[in-house]
Amino acid sequence: MNVKDSITISAVAVLAIIALGALGAIVPVLRPVFGIAIPYAAVAVFLLGVVAKVLGWGKTPVPFAIPTTCGQQKSLPWIKASYLESPWTKKGVIARMALEILCFRSLFRNTNMSMKQGPKIFYGPTLWLWIAALAFHYTFLTVFIRHFRFFLEPVPFPIKMLETLDGFLQIGLPTVMVSGFILAGAATYLLLRRLMIPTVRYISLPNDFFPLFLILSIAVTGILMRYVTKTDVVGIKELTMGLVTFRPTVPDTVGMIFFVHLFLVSTLLAYFPFSKLMHMGGVFMSPTRNLTCNTREVRHVNPWNYPVKTHDYHEYEDEFRAHMVEAGLPVEKPLED
Repeated sequence: MNVKDSITISAVAVLAIIALGALGAIVPVLRPVFGIAIPYAAVAVFLLGVVAKVLGWGKTPVPFAIPTTCGQQKSLPWIKASYLESPWTKKGVIARMALEILCFRSLFRNTNMSMKQGPKIFYGPTLWLWIAALAFHYTFLTVFIRHFRFFLEPVPFPIKMLETLDGFLQIGLPTVMVSGFILAGAATYLLLRRLMIPTVRYISLPNDFFPLFLILSIAVTGILMRYVTKTDVVGIKELTMGLVTFRPTVPDTVGMIFFVHLFLVSTLLAYFPFSKLMHMGGVFMSPTRNLTCNTREVRHVNPWNYPVKTHDYHEYEDEFRAHMVEAGLPVEKPLED
C-alpha cells in the first residue's frame, strides 16, 4: 500500500470518529451511548486485550537466553565485558531495563546513515527523534495522570502538585498546561518525520498514521476545550465521577467538543491492545531485554530436546585404554594388570 492510500485511510477513519462523536452529542438518544456505554466498553476491551496480549507473550516459550550483539559478553578474565549491553547478573538486567524504559537508551544509540559529497557514507545520531520520543511519552504520561483529577474527589495532593508544575508557565486564565502543547508538538514532529523522510515514508502504513492522527486529534480537542470553547467542567466532572462510581449520568450542559474528545479517547483505548502501541507492555516482555546474556558462562539446554547419550574422555579412555597403551599413546590412568 502506498503512502497516499495509507494517509487517506487513516485520515478518513479519524474524521469519521470525530463525526460520530459529534453525532453522539447532537442526537439526544445517543448521548448515553457515547457518554456511558462506549467508554465502559472501551475500558473493558482495553483491559481484556492487554491481559490477553501479555498472557500470550508469557506463554511463548523462551528456552534459551538471547544475548544482544551490541556488547561483549562476559567470557575470559582478560576480555573486558560490557555490563549494561550484555549483563550477566539480574542487577545488570534491571539497570538495562530501567535505562531502556526511562531513557529510551536503544533509540538514543540509534544511528542514521546518509551519503555526503565525495561520495562518503556518514553515520550520525538521530537525536531529534530521541528527544521527540521522550517528549511525546513523558507529556502523554503527564496528561494521563493529570486527568485523574476528574475521577477522584478530593483530588490527591500529588496530582495537584503535578498540575502546579505543569502550569508553571502561567499566562492569565486558564493556566497554560505545558504538557498538552508539547504533546501536540511532539506528535506533529513524529508525523512530519514520517512524511518527509523518504525511507521512513516508504515503510509507513495505516497502522503508523492512524494512531498519530488519533492522538493529535485528542490533544487538539483537549486544547480547544481548555482554551477556546466554553466547557462545563462541573458537568464533565459529574459525568466522570458517575462513571467511576457506576452511577453514570450525562448532564445536558456537556457540549459536543467533549463528546468528540471522549469518543476519540475511547477509540484509542479499544485500539491500543491490538496495535503497535502495545510496545508499552512489550518492552517488559522482550527476551533481548529481560534475560541475562550469559550463554558463554552457563550452558543452556533446550528443555524439550530428546536426551543425548554423551561419551566423555574418561569413558573413552576406559574403553580403549589397552589399545592406547599398545599404540604408545599417553593415558591418564595406568593400565591395570
